[in-house]
Amino acid sequence: MTTETTYQKYQAYVKRKIVFIIIITFLLLFFMVTGLVFGSVKISLSDIISAITGNGEQTHIQIITNIRLPRVLSAILAGAALSVAGAAMQSILRNPLGSPFTLGISNAAAFGAAFAIIILGAGDTHSNVADSVILNNPYLVTVSAFAWSLVSTGIILFMAKYKGATPEVMILTGIVAGSLFMAGTTSLQFFADDVELSSIVFWTFGDLGRASWRDFWFLLIVVVPSTIYFIKNRWNYNTLNAGDETAKSLGVNVEKVRTRGMIIASLSTAFAVSFFGIIAFVGLVVPHIVRRFIGGDERFLIPASVLFGGMFLLFSDTIARTIISPIVLPVGILTSFLGAPLFIYLLLKGMKRR
Repeated sequence: MTTETTYQKYQAYVKRKIVFIIIITFLLLFFMVTGLVFGSVKISLSDIISAITGNGEQTHIQIITNIRLPRVLSAILAGAALSVAGAAMQSILRNPLGSPFTLGISNAAAFGAAFAIIILGAGDTHSNVADSVILNNPYLVTVSAFAWSLVSTGIILFMAKYKGATPEVMILTGIVAGSLFMAGTTSLQFFADDVELSSIVFWTFGDLGRASWRDFWFLLIVVVPSTIYFIKNRWNYNTLNAGDETAKSLGVNVEKVRTRGMIIASLSTAFAVSFFGIIAFVGLVVPHIVRRFIGGDERFLIPASVLFGGMFLLFSDTIARTIISPIVLPVGILTSFLGAPLFIYLLLKGMKRR
């Protein structure tokens, strides 16, 4: 009887998490449609279907296929990349404040991208209507962003291995590293000309308006394998949450799991940041929101964070495009406005439960 009751409780436990994931999936699909419908030009759902099939008005076809569809899909991938990276880092470092933004990885990747644009000549020094800098070598920007993000990752891993280092010390190290890379970006701006300066400043806002099919395919190639890797290792992250000694006793190669996880999380972050700039709080807040609903079981937390992260960034970008239409706000500004109070609320709820 006791075994049967325990099994029923476990089934209810799993069912609640699966229901949450299903709800998030439907919400993601809903916001995909909403993102295609709303904008400076409102297009009906029937016109969207006609545009996608190539039978609609030429103007609608251009807006949907060349502007809104790649933007919506890129928002989902970027949000998923940042969220799963944050969830993985929090588990790998056993630190609830771990995220690409708080650990300085976003700032390091941003410095690498700015370095490639200004010093290595990856960006043309002219502007157009869609974007203030045209990247003529996206490979160079991404490689540079990834390389510099690894520097920040290496610092965090060093502190993680350092005997007696506390989670607070690692977070402070990330903050210091982030400040250092931000200072480096500011220094590059000092030597830039007017167009490069305005381009880098706008780029660091975090904006999905520059999304293109090229960016989407690059993100897809990186984000999908990274997500599969994190989902495949979700059992290992569960054991890490119990402590390194427990994980080792269960046969987990802690150093390998931690190092590979941080590198792959840095790669996902570097790609998202190199294309769209710094989008703050997504990697930090989303995993915590998901934990409030389904708990910290990595088997469900990681896939739910992927879906919720894509939905959250897509929702934020849709609001940014429509709140003061026809003016379009950079989504990085909105995620900061949404993320900061959300995180404070989560902290207050956590303190009340104690």
